[in-house]
Amino acid sequence: MHGAARYFRLLYALARYALLRELAFRGNYLARVTVEVLWLGILLAFWQVVFTRTRVIANWTEAEYLFFVGCHYALGGLIETFFLENCNSFSELVRSGDLDFYLLKPIDEQFLITCHGIDWATAPNVLLGAAVMVLGLVRQGWAFNPAEAGLFVLLFACGLGLAYSFLVLLSATSVWLVRNQSLYEMWWLFSSLMRYPSDIFQGRLAAPLGWFFTFIIPVTVIVNVPARVMVKRLLDPSSAEFDPWLIGFTVAATAVLLVASRKFFRLSLRRYRSASS
Repeated sequence: MHGAARYFRLLYALARYALLRELAFRGNYLARVTVEVLWLGILLAFWQVVFTRTRVIANWTEAEYLFFVGCHYALGGLIETFFLENCNSFSELVRSGDLDFYLLKPIDEQFLITCHGIDWATAPNVLLGAAVMVLGLVRQGWAFNPAEAGLFVLLFACGLGLAYSFLVLLSATSVWLVRNQSLYEMWWLFSSLMRYPSDIFQGRLAAPLGWFFTFIIPVTVIVNVPARVMVKRLLDPSSAEFDPWLIGFTVAATAVLLVASRKFFRLSLRRYRSASS
């Protein structure tokens, strides 16, 4: 417990430093937050226009899809706030040799490298996404169910763990590629798949693609499974969407990928040739 408290204290100190640095340029910070709010507004306006032409998209009603959008936005906000920029900057640390300074610190290397910078400009996205989720549940007339709510929190954390694992795996390749320019491109490919319900993958060509990105590279489950637990009742045997195996697969895939990304990251550090060598 003492070790965990040490990491929480360090994360608090890093977050406080990052916030003070952002507030030193308040105009820039407010501009970035405004852009994020406008982006969410445009996204909601787009789907509002779509649902004026149809009542259901891939078996998702407007209220259900609103919750899905909020879930994606909140989860994306957490990823961008804590991990995305840190993982993207890893290639520059390798190229410049500044990674040496991180490896000399008396703290876990993966924690320090992937969490050293907190992007407070994207932190409000978590609250905005949560507000959209609540709005979707209210429109749907959702009755509070503690089992579903608790399972949603667990699977939301699993989605965050899966996304973090993919980022760690992608960034670790920088040790061999040095200038890993494809990190952002590959991540945005994954995030593009995350932002749509897996039900859209239908047909002769799309169905195998959906299966591949669900069970081989489990990208679509990151947002789909926690959202479907809440609005599609995956846990309810009376629901047509009842699928406990998918829930178990998500938890198992998260555990496997967290361990695999950890081992791959440590392997990459062992292959790293420091600037002093």
